[in-house]
Amino acid sequence: MKFFSVILFLIFPITIFFAQPTGGGASSDDLQLNTITTSLPFMAITPDSRAGGMGDAGTALSPSSTSIYWNTAGISFSEKKSEVSLSYTPWLRQLTNDIHLSYLSAFYKINKIHSVGASLRFFSLGEITFTDAQGNVIRDDKPSEFELTGAYAFRLSDVFSVGLNGKFAYSNLTGGLPVAGINTKAGVVGAADLSFCYNNDKAKIGKVKGTYRTALTLNNIGNKVAYSELSQRDFIPMNLKIGNAFEADFDQYNKVTFSLDLQRLLVPTPAYYDLIDGSLTMISGKPENVGVISGMIQSFYDAPGTPIKDEDGNYIQNADGKYEVEKWSKFKEEFSEINIATGVEWWYNNVFAVRGGLFYEAANKGNRQFINLGASLKYNAFAIDFSYLASISGRQSPLANTLRFTLRFNIGENFTSKPSEGQDI
Repeated sequence: MKFFSVILFLIFPITIFFAQPTGGGASSDDLQLNTITTSLPFMAITPDSRAGGMGDAGTALSPSSTSIYWNTAGISFSEKKSEVSLSYTPWLRQLTNDIHLSYLSAFYKINKIHSVGASLRFFSLGEITFTDAQGNVIRDDKPSEFELTGAYAFRLSDVFSVGLNGKFAYSNLTGGLPVAGINTKAGVVGAADLSFCYNNDKAKIGKVKGTYRTALTLNNIGNKVAYSELSQRDFIPMNLKIGNAFEADFDQYNKVTFSLDLQRLLVPTPAYYDLIDGSLTMISGKPENVGVISGMIQSFYDAPGTPIKDEDGNYIQNADGKYEVEKWSKFKEEFSEINIATGVEWWYNNVFAVRGGLFYEAANKGNRQFINLGASLKYNAFAIDFSYLASISGRQSPLANTLRFTLRFNIGENFTSKPSEGQDI
């Protein structure tokens, strides 16, 4: 019954999420493919093996050095004084064998209130051969991108904390070579993350005692990027994550964590265009060429939905000149932009762990759907994490068979400060 109560706690929000809007209207199959793309997508790749083994549901997990990516505010509640970790991910192995992501991160608790951290993310795109219009080789190059992050967490009370990250990212994809006669340049980004965390280590679900965490993060809030003077400036992967996790202490040897994340991009949805009388016309949606803050706000209501055509294949216009869209399709598309990540982790005697998770993204928004498996082994101050991704959205998914490896090292003694008594949830 203890396990049943905790599982029910997580399943209920998922059933609410999948509930269909009433009153008829568009189904999932009615929505056209409308993937949201950004510059510097490497900034949104899960870097660590722990969350990578739990369906990328890492926003509210217990704090570690990789919390700098997920939720910096959480390190305020770490029992460790400091930790360093190094992660390595061979990327898109279904397509090539020389793309990889490396991630180095660390944090240090100055005292009960103040904590600091830093991370370095490096993404190598492998070796690329540049050619001219006739196919003649110009040169070989190894494009790469990196991100440097400084982190600060401030504990507001026994159960609340806030975190702030400052980031610098550099993306050099062309090595300065002209493309189609246009001079190119590297993309440079300044960005910030803002995170909030609630941590109650005296929580209960039924009779099961444990720690409940909920967290909210705004990630990669920064400038738009262009790779030439003539190209349009594109958004970076700004996103919102809301996470919940319950770490159940069943006995002195067995600890199980259930985690659930809802995630979405804070980037405008591409409008729907088509040729009308030989002119490219916006049929539905909103222009994407807006500022950063306007784009973040617009991302919540700008889905174009599914335009309606008559029996002759012409778009139907209302009296005000606007084109009709399928009922509920705008709402349905906005809803489909929310990704679900959920996972379970079992630790035995704080030495050995196994994990599993599920990630779901709507088919019309990219169709990333996969399951994850992972494991950890800890010995004294050292730990090694491993995770494996198996795609369930098709055999040809470039993410299939993704592996992640993380080495963690706990430096110094544990930090013994504890929050005061919480309340049942």
